[in-house]
Amino acid sequence: MTPADLSLTVLRAVRRAVDDGALRVDVPSRVKIERARPGGAGEYASSIALALARPAGRSALDVAGILEERLRGVPGLRAVEITGPGFLNFTLRSDTDADLVREILAAGTSYGHGTALAGTVVRLAGATEARAALVAETLVRLLRSQGAGVEAGSGDGERVHVHPGAPGGHGTDAVRWAFLRAAPHDRPLDPGPLLVPHERNPLFRVQYAHSRTRRLLVNARQLGFTPEPGRLDGSGRPGHPRHHAAPLLGALRDHPLVLLAAARHRAPDRVARHLEAVADALLAFQHTVLPLGDEKPSAAHRSRLALAEAAGTVLAGGLSVLGISAPDRI
Repeated sequence: MTPADLSLTVLRAVRRAVDDGALRVDVPSRVKIERARPGGAGEYASSIALALARPAGRSALDVAGILEERLRGVPGLRAVEITGPGFLNFTLRSDTDADLVREILAAGTSYGHGTALAGTVVRLAGATEARAALVAETLVRLLRSQGAGVEAGSGDGERVHVHPGAPGGHGTDAVRWAFLRAAPHDRPLDPGPLLVPHERNPLFRVQYAHSRTRRLLVNARQLGFTPEPGRLDGSGRPGHPRHHAAPLLGALRDHPLVLLAAARHRAPDRVARHLEAVADALLAFQHTVLPLGDEKPSAAHRSRLALAEAAGTVLAGGLSVLGISAPDRI
């Protein structure tokens, strides 16, 4: 279950509560799902009960309890907890890890694309300033990835300035990252340090992490095994492969939400920051993928390799949205 799936699941619970008379509110168009914050419970959280409490004429805790009843036993959810004044907290079933990897590999670099902005029309006008044109060009890809219509010309609708040139025609990867990694209201980064292949260089880490996933696939073939999504064996205790996989799985699940938020807020810097998180999680996990010493390849190694391949797919897709290359070798 991805965050987008979880959002729809909670929305359906609201609709059922309204249909059976437990809640008297207008069903919202969407339910916001976020990563659980420190001090919370589970992996994800939603404040939907607090948002519905006043129009329902009930306390947020009452609303949360009504929704929790309708979320019990939902496939993919291991636990639903109520915390604080009425936050819903969700823990996903661990056997959904393989489903997530399968979904990413099936979708390829289009993983995270959707139709949430279908019906939104953005009309384009010309722009000449380099950074504004580059940001707008990237926004076109972000908006289209979420189903928004993008049209040239004037008229009603939101206006975004865009350069008429083709995507990718605005200089090197370093320049693109320098312009796009900084928030629109901040000064662009200095592209000089982004040309240096060093771990302190975030662009290098992201591109290197992608290249590592490609190399892991090559090395695995040489050892006689291929990726196969499956259960990531064992527990999440420190030092165990499942423990190293947890941050990576969380980052991959978040990818659709990040793309949608970046499109909604016209903020490609969110994509760049997220790719850094995916890369760092992958680089912390990648040493668990291949057998060590005399160890024979197992189903666990095939599962870990599939997860690494999925991470590489997400990195390639995110870099493509930014118009930046995803090299197979560095």
